[in-house]
Amino acid sequence: MNKTPSSPSGTFPVLRPALVLFVLLSVVTGLLYPWLVTGAAQVAFPRQANGSLIERNGQVVGSALIGQAFTQPGHFWGRPSATSPTPYNAAASGGSNLGPTSPALAEAVQARIAALRTADPGNTAPVPVDLITASASGLDPHISLAAAQYQVPRVARARGLPADAVSALVAQHSEGVWLGFLGEPRVNVLALNLALDATPPTPAQGG
Repeated sequence: MNKTPSSPSGTFPVLRPALVLFVLLSVVTGLLYPWLVTGAAQVAFPRQANGSLIERNGQVVGSALIGQAFTQPGHFWGRPSATSPTPYNAAASGGSNLGPTSPALAEAVQARIAALRTADPGNTAPVPVDLITASASGLDPHISLAAAQYQVPRVARARGLPADAVSALVAQHSEGVWLGFLGEPRVNVLALNLALDATPPTPAQGG
């Protein structure tokens, strides 16, 4: 039985619905939907939609959502980050993937404890776990209230501030649990350090 080959003119009616649907979905999902969501976010949550950026003197100094590597004794230190090639690299978010029995993890934890003890030799309090272990994302901008209070003596001494005043700053910048039951009380390290930088030194008292 002979078959008549289809002609280009006969193929187009078959492809036309697919092409029309492709163009229509491209416009809806690639243009209209992103435009609608972006516009709604800019109206309802402009700060969050633009990255929760933190400004100082008109300059962006970071984001409330991404940690920074503070190493000076007069600053609060954030949770360790295992991102590479630098800590808190938002383009390479992730953890170390080291298991709890890993010798490399044990060595890293001991090195972090040693660094904290060296920076504050007189502090014999237990080191909070979030100061010696990295988060799964490597970008955590917060530390627990216990981790912040652990660092108060060192920061107060380096800043020439009373320990009570530094503790008060920690309390002022603490964030409670979400919806009253989700998460744990915490403090944003960048926001706290910016508040410290804006606090003039005074003779230390009581700590």
